[in-house]
Amino acid sequence: MPLGSREDCGTNHDGTSSEEYCRYCFQDGAFTSECTMEQMIEHCARFVEEFNKENGSSYTKEEAIAQMTLFFPTLKRWKKQ
Repeated sequence: MPLGSREDCGTNHDGTSSEEYCRYCFQDGAFTSECTMEQMIEHCARFVEEFNKENGSSYTKEEAIAQMTLFFPTLKRWKKQ
């Protein structure tokens, strides 16, 4: 999820906001779930309608999955070293 505001950010172990992870993925300095990137994409795809309503977009589930498949590998959690 885009980190557009502090409320969107996850939290570090010391309670400060994480600039790298969202509130759904990262809380109290740890990931909220252990999963593969593919599992996370499938999980997030369940919320496409909600995302569309909140952002005025009109992604289909398939379009959202395609976009996440391109975007997620660029995130620190999923980036190949």
